[in-house]
Amino acid sequence: MRKVIIGIHGLGNKPPEDLLKKWWRDAMLEGFAKHGINKELPTFELVYWADIIYIKPLDIFERDVNSQYYLEEPYVKSLDLEAEEIHPFRQKFNDFISDQLNNIFLNQDRTLNYSLITDILLNRYFKDLELYFKDDNNDIGVASFTIKEKIRERAAQVIRRYKGYDICIVAHSMGSIIAYDVLSYLIPEIKIKALITIGSPLGLPVIISKIAAEQLRVNEVNSYISTPPGVEWGWVNLSDLKDPVAINYRLSDDFAKNENGVYPVDFVVNNNYQINGNKNPHKSFGYLRTKEFSYVISDFIDIKSLNFVQRLFKKVKGKIIEKGN
Repeated sequence: MRKVIIGIHGLGNKPPEDLLKKWWRDAMLEGFAKHGINKELPTFELVYWADIIYIKPLDIFERDVNSQYYLEEPYVKSLDLEAEEIHPFRQKFNDFISDQLNNIFLNQDRTLNYSLITDILLNRYFKDLELYFKDDNNDIGVASFTIKEKIRERAAQVIRRYKGYDICIVAHSMGSIIAYDVLSYLIPEIKIKALITIGSPLGLPVIISKIAAEQLRVNEVNSYISTPPGVEWGWVNLSDLKDPVAINYRLSDDFAKNENGVYPVDFVVNNNYQINGNKNPHKSFGYLRTKEFSYVISDFIDIKSLNFVQRLFKKVKGKIIEKGN
């Protein structure tokens, strides 16, 4: 069966669609070359939604660093630097912070405590998310709910176009929220072979509470949240421990199995994106060329059976262990 990779980009304004799509593809192919994978990528599509929020894309030719259209972090190839080791203390620290955030902000029914604080944080640091979740967008001249609905519908349209393909969805940052919502509520009937989330905020209490609230509205029974029903083979979640957006990297604690027995399996990775000496462990290009991501895509290209998930997880874990020895 024909295969397709569908990417969904994350927070913030972006360069033009064609350029961003090319850069995603370049980053994936760079990962293949770096990790000895001699394969061609299948059809690749990008769900580009930045233009729904931003009037004009970032400009690669803009030289004024103070311009709102200045492109600060283009795609650049990785430097041949030795990979940073994952320090056990950092992982324990992230685990502690994640648990404390959940204890402080989430009630047992997954409703949110201190919503004013989270609203302030969204407003200051995650404007796109604030607009996506806002109940009324009339203050920016857009009718109520249209931003969320437009973004979701655009993603759904792209995925529907490939119904009947083996589909792998790669969702970065806020894109993972869009992917989860679309696969759960708009097109739950469409079969998705593999879901890959990279740098995902899905584990943050404010996001969990939003998902639980919508789940309750849709099902009118409970706020139980699980893997989207159409995901058949596996959900792989990749996080760099230094990525502040993915500080709660253990999605397996928050999302239960779907009817196919699929639940998120979490891998800690090294996002090596760097430009002009400045590192950004949240950048999509860095995630797309990690060895773990490359192995997942490689197996998606090859595997034709539903044993994909077992072989995939064994292979990824085994190769990571082997590389570390």
